[in-house]
Amino acid sequence: MDLLNTLVDKGLRRELPTREEALAVLATSDDELLEVVAAAGKVRRHWFGRRVKLNYLVNLKSGLCPEDCSYCSQRLGSKADILKYTWLKPEEASKAAAAGVAGGAKRVCLVASGRGPTDRDVERVSKTIEAIKEGNEGVEVCACLGLLSDGQAERLRSAGADAYNHNLNTSEATYGDITTTHTYADRVDTVNKAHAAGLSACSGLIAGMGESDEDLVDVVFALRELDPDSVPVNFLIPFEGTPLAQEWNLTPQRALRILAMVRFVCPDVEVRLAGGREVHLRTLQPLALHLANSIFLGDYLTSEGQAGKADLEMLADAGFEVEGAGTTTLPEHRVDAAAAGGCGTGGGCGSGDVCGAPAEAGAPADAAAAAPGARPDLVAVRRRGAGTDLAPNA
Repeated sequence: MDLLNTLVDKGLRRELPTREEALAVLATSDDELLEVVAAAGKVRRHWFGRRVKLNYLVNLKSGLCPEDCSYCSQRLGSKADILKYTWLKPEEASKAAAAGVAGGAKRVCLVASGRGPTDRDVERVSKTIEAIKEGNEGVEVCACLGLLSDGQAERLRSAGADAYNHNLNTSEATYGDITTTHTYADRVDTVNKAHAAGLSACSGLIAGMGESDEDLVDVVFALRELDPDSVPVNFLIPFEGTPLAQEWNLTPQRALRILAMVRFVCPDVEVRLAGGREVHLRTLQPLALHLANSIFLGDYLTSEGQAGKADLEMLADAGFEVEGAGTTTLPEHRVDAAAAGGCGTGGGCGSGDVCGAPAEAGAPADAAAAAPGARPDLVAVRRRGAGTDLAPNA
């Protein structure tokens, strides 16, 4: 297929595809799916080999968020039956993080619900970062605390944070349909603050919220322009008790096409297979590893994920290897560009809800009322790990 040959050539050169080419990937048929995966897989292997980076989430503070993000089970007015608790103590968070590191995670993502951190919250998280770094040599720490105020990114970096996550989630044109308590521009500003502070920026999207192909391409092109090092691709988990509980718009094939499009547009960044992979990719998860070079291990913020042991078995069976702590994730040119204060993709410089993690929203109580193809049986609220007395899934 001429389209795919063109996209592979552009991906190997880090050249931006046209919007028409990106839209064409999403429009390919199921009969062409394996060709699409194989082509995007060439780009993935060129930049990242067969390595898969493991990331582990620690939900520092769950629920009771004042923001109204429609996809989130922790949102203002959410009736989702999730765990609700206030800040974990540094030693509690460090213990939770250690479980993920023991399972093979290279990065720990610290997430807290809320609009954004107060200065006291930043101090609290700084102590948590220090505790995790002391107990787990070589681990990367990413913070995801919502909208940042001036100077907060610098303080987090001084405490030892390596990265900051804040997702764009959807296109600028439709952002107001998803959230009204903050703006798309607010999110862009926070990603830029992370960049300016010298943190590795992590920003991604949520698919399956009823968006169009054009919306998906818009947000991925916007991410290319912002130039984060990591792009988490979340698939909406429709939780009962949230406005998007009936949005079951994805098939495994559609999810793979979305991942392939992201890889072609962002060829040399860490594309992370994030929240909702188990619900929407299901038995096709191994194919997604040919597109993404990073996944979350175990559970998410408020929903349960695939068992950590099953994740590792899946990687091994599919012929991939877990990326070790001594291996640099990003290609050398991106590392060099970051050290020089510049960008690495050839694009211009420029997620409090989810840390590139669960685009969470619960299953309809009445499965008969769900859309065709809905799988509410695959959605499980997290009842273990952080904030509970039960061992975490890692």
